[in-house]
Amino acid sequence: MSRLRRMSPRRSYDQYCSAARALDAVGDRWTLLIVRELLGGPRRYTDLHADLPGVSTDVLASRLKDMERDGLTTRRRLPPPGAAYVYELTGRGRELLPVLQALGEWGAPSLGERGATDAVRAHWFALPLLRGLAGEGAEGLVEVRLDEGEFHVWLGAEEGPAYGDGPAPEEPDVRLSLDTGTCTDVSRGISTVLDAVREGRIEVTGESTLAKVLRGE
Repeated sequence: MSRLRRMSPRRSYDQYCSAARALDAVGDRWTLLIVRELLGGPRRYTDLHADLPGVSTDVLASRLKDMERDGLTTRRRLPPPGAAYVYELTGRGRELLPVLQALGEWGAPSLGERGATDAVRAHWFALPLLRGLAGEGAEGLVEVRLDEGEFHVWLGAEEGPAYGDGPAPEEPDVRLSLDTGTCTDVSRGISTVLDAVREGRIEVTGESTLAKVLRGE
């Protein structure tokens, strides 16, 4: 049965409409959340599964095969000593960044209070915070420290990952320290980054031009 599932044709709405064509490729459950994870750079299957709580291994494997077939992702083997396979977005896949940001902006008002069963990862705040920072016309590498952990975002980058999990891979232009509540408020549009800085809810560290802009200097 698994072989038949792998070889089955892609389901289609069979409508001559660009929105329908887009949903043919990314409308299945979990597909856009896989894109969200891969916008942070190449990921191993086990890492993807760990950061997509609730997805079964069969569904994840199926979605990754479909995404590779549709030209959204590629799979490659890391050189030794890693020697593991990783999945990464193609240029076509990375073009979904503004789509996810628009969906996140549209869905932000429904966040409300975090439910008792709601999973959370620090880097899930990367895309809404990236949108908030980009609204200030800023560029550079930003490291963000939350209660749940750290992540970093590249502002103004046209190629490569939009963000990454964990500390910045090099000295960032600025470090931001804030709590999850503040990050949620920025995500929901209740507060801007600059307002949160002025109110003392975001601590800005660094002497770069970007740091000074965020501090209003």
